[in-house]
Amino acid sequence: MSSITLAPVANAEAVGKQGAVEASRSGIWAAVFAITMTFAALSSALFVREGSTADWQHIDLPRILNLNTVALILSSLAFERSRRFVRAGLPAPSDMVRRATRWLCVTLLLGLVFFAGQLAAWHRLAAQGIFLATNPNSSFFYVLTAMHGIHLFGGLVALGYLMNCLASGRAAFRRSLFELVAVYWHFMGVLWIYLLLIFRTRL
Repeated sequence: MSSITLAPVANAEAVGKQGAVEASRSGIWAAVFAITMTFAALSSALFVREGSTADWQHIDLPRILNLNTVALILSSLAFERSRRFVRAGLPAPSDMVRRATRWLCVTLLLGLVFFAGQLAAWHRLAAQGIFLATNPNSSFFYVLTAMHGIHLFGGLVALGYLMNCLASGRAAFRRSLFELVAVYWHFMGVLWIYLLLIFRTRL
């Protein structure tokens, strides 16, 4: 009798978890689409502003942006190393979980390095007397990097949550959660490379 009673409960839990995963997947892709549209609109505004004014003055971008880009690319590679252990099959032996967590820590650390590097880039521009309202170029640089930084911070929070899931032994959502965070984190890297190209060619 108890097995008959437990079967519908187990099925209901499985359906509920699957529904949560699908909702999370839809949410991530909706966020990616919304962010893409936001930056597309800002990029279009930049192109229009550049072509409609004579006060467009190119700025000397801080070299630390190159190091920041390398840090973000390496963070994506480190994330893939962590995800490889998860894809190998979790729940897994504790040593495999430790390896996945270790590479996830590297990902988070490199993300923080990128974040700190962006703040350093702002500081260097400010030291040159280039602020948000100095000229149209600097305005777009500060706005675009700030917007990217805000969304990247959301990715850092997601990485922290992912590490907490690994530490607490919650295996049910590990694979699906890794896949969703991977989409967002790699998207942040691609978005930054796109912005860097705009900075180099337009600002």
